[in-house]
Amino acid sequence: MNAFSYSAAFITFFSVVGPPKVLLAFAGLAQVHTVSQLRTIALISSGAAVLVGLVVGITAPWLLNVFHISTPALQLAGGLIFFVYAVGLVLGLHLGSSTTHQDAPDLVSGVRDLLMPYVVSPLAMTAVLIEAAARNSFTWRSTVVGSYVSVIALDLICVVLLARVLRRTHHATIELLGRLLGLLLAAVGVDLVLDGLSDLGVPGLYLRH
Repeated sequence: MNAFSYSAAFITFFSVVGPPKVLLAFAGLAQVHTVSQLRTIALISSGAAVLVGLVVGITAPWLLNVFHISTPALQLAGGLIFFVYAVGLVLGLHLGSSTTHQDAPDLVSGVRDLLMPYVVSPLAMTAVLIEAAARNSFTWRSTVVGSYVSVIALDLICVVLLARVLRRTHHATIELLGRLLGLLLAAVGVDLVLDGLSDLGVPGLYLRH
C-alpha cells in the first residue's frame, strides 16, 4: 500500500463513518441495552460493516458497470438518502427503526437500528464505491478497503472502551447531540448532491469551490 494514498483514504472514511458519528448511534442504543449487549451489538454490526465494505470495495468497478451507474448519479443518490436520514435526526425521527425501545430490546433490534447509520451507511458506501473505482487497480481497491476496515476497527474499539460511559450519558444529552449532528450531516448530504450536479455539468456550481 502507498502510505499517502492509505492515509488520504483513511481520513476520508474517518470523516464519514468515524467514531464522532458512530458513537452517537451507539449512545442511543446504550440507553436500552446492557453493557454486554452493547458490546456484542458493536461486534456483530462492525463485522457486518466490514463484510459489506469488502464486497463493495473489491467489486466496485463491476457493480457500477453492471448497474450502469455513473459517479455523479451515485453522489446524488447517496447525498439524497443521507440528507433524508439527517433530517430525521434533526426532527427526532428514527428512520429505519421498527422498534420503539419500549419492550425488551434484543441483539437483533440493536443491529437493525445500526443498518442505516453504520453497517450500510449511504455516505460511507458512496465513498467506498467512488474511491475504489477511481483507479483500475486491485492494489488500489485493497488500499481503499484496508483504510475502511481500519476505521471500522477504530469504531469498534471506541464503543467497547466507552460502553459504560455511553450507557451513563443522559438521554437529553444524546438527543441534543443527535439533532446537532443531524444538522451537520444534512449539510454534508447537500454538499454531496451539489458535487454530483457539478460533475454532471450544471452551470454555476463549480463557483462554490
